[in-house]
Amino acid sequence: MLTQLTINNFAIVRQLEIELAKGMSVITGETGAGKSIAIDALGLCLGQRVESSMVRDGQERAEICASFYIEPHNPAYQWLQEQELQDPDNPSDCILRRLINADGRSKAFINSTPVSAAQLKEIGQYLIHINGQHASQLLLKNDYQLQLVDSFAQHSDLLNQMREDYRAWRNLQTQVKTFRQKVTENEAKKQLLQYQVEELDEFNLRPNEYLELEEDQRRLSNSEQLTQLSQSALQILSENETVNVDTMLYRATQYINELVELDPHYAGAQALLNDALIQVQEATNEIQNLSSGIEQDPMLLQEIEQRMGQALQLAKKHNVKPQDLVECHHKLKAELATLVDFSESEETLIAQEKVAFTQMLATATALSASRKKAADKLAQQVTKYIKQLAMENAEFYIEVDADNDNVSANGVDAVLFTLRSNLGQPAQPLAKVASGGELSRISLAIQVLTSDQSAIPTLIFDEVDVGISGSTASVVGKLLRQLGDKRQVLCVTHLPQVACCGHNQFNVEKFIIDKKTETKMTALSQEERVPALARLLGGSQITELALANAREMLESVI
Repeated sequence: MLTQLTINNFAIVRQLEIELAKGMSVITGETGAGKSIAIDALGLCLGQRVESSMVRDGQERAEICASFYIEPHNPAYQWLQEQELQDPDNPSDCILRRLINADGRSKAFINSTPVSAAQLKEIGQYLIHINGQHASQLLLKNDYQLQLVDSFAQHSDLLNQMREDYRAWRNLQTQVKTFRQKVTENEAKKQLLQYQVEELDEFNLRPNEYLELEEDQRRLSNSEQLTQLSQSALQILSENETVNVDTMLYRATQYINELVELDPHYAGAQALLNDALIQVQEATNEIQNLSSGIEQDPMLLQEIEQRMGQALQLAKKHNVKPQDLVECHHKLKAELATLVDFSESEETLIAQEKVAFTQMLATATALSASRKKAADKLAQQVTKYIKQLAMENAEFYIEVDADNDNVSANGVDAVLFTLRSNLGQPAQPLAKVASGGELSRISLAIQVLTSDQSAIPTLIFDEVDVGISGSTASVVGKLLRQLGDKRQVLCVTHLPQVACCGHNQFNVEKFIIDKKTETKMTALSQEERVPALARLLGGSQITELALANAREMLESVI
């Protein structure tokens, strides 16, 4: 439960420190005094969004600190352990702190350890539940109605199972969809690969064939020039009748042979000339052989160029060089061989998805049955309560309609709150038939009933008694006190009939100090509560009659 709240430089609060106890604590004060400021400040410790305007004018920062005592069975106790945020010396104590700078930036702490606002929200959901002034309007929303029924039913295990089953089913649905898309893509890829491989099979380019084609094409396209150059070379080497290299080298060797006989030092030159003569004769024979094989075949050249053109087109299509087309062909064949038939895997996935859907519907059916049972019980109890709240002829109903075609993580149910305000009239949705006062009373009854089912130790009611007065307000006060007997309740109220039911009372007053507005909250003793209640009963003028009435109200509750 909340044990202490400290507020510094927040809005019109300069400094405030209050100690809180068990039971029902009421916060009273004149309209505009700032009764809800403490609740707003507490909300920041629970991770609500901050604004720079929250810092008191002229101050650098605001600070709010909330201290709690946590029982070991509270989920917050385990959460602190899991997050390693527990105070080892005082494991049941938890201090939430929020600092807000004037520039709008903030810092959050749990037991002096820096944390995020999201972490404050996580632990806050286990510590406090705030029922605001506009809770009755939420009552018109179907999602909130479903949430209230679930809270009253206390079937969190079923809800968790439903969400888990739904996630599992949706995951398999996604897998099936992704798999089918993959199969479609696989089939399209398979058809493309088959076409490409068949095309390359038909072309049937051999390894190194393109390089050979290039060489043949170059030779055939230059056959005339090759013939002319070969003849010219042969003329110089051996076929010229008057002067040729072969004859000249032969004569030179004859001369050098005679020189060697006269002088052996010419033997080296003799060997070189003999080698040169042999090389010239071999080159002549090679040129003669090659020139005799030169072809001039325009038809063959056309065939070669046509095949080279096809090779270039295929190479461009596959974005490779023509000489790499054979390797590309082999890769495409290997890739085609890896593509398999996925039909069996698809059948397995579809079967798994059907099993998951069946399991999910079974959980949804159990959840729906639990909701209907809880809805009937809650409707009966709400009817009982609102009859005590000056709605003697009203009947409250909760419809739970299951639709298996509209499944979600919350099940298959649509919840609708309806009301029969007067005898002889049909029940209609709250939004159509309930007045503002009726809606407030129904909301309060539901909040009391559903809060009683909650494990949250501290419940806050921020002026939820708006639109209620007289004897009805007395019933409201008794309901809240009854709730306060089981857990800690904080109630901001302007009604004396509600205020007198509190186990404890705080009074809020607004002052002007040094031309600046301040608000203070003071814990009242039992004697101090009498004039405070009298002020609620009679306004600014406190009469003896008002004091006597206030004292009687307190004594009747105690």
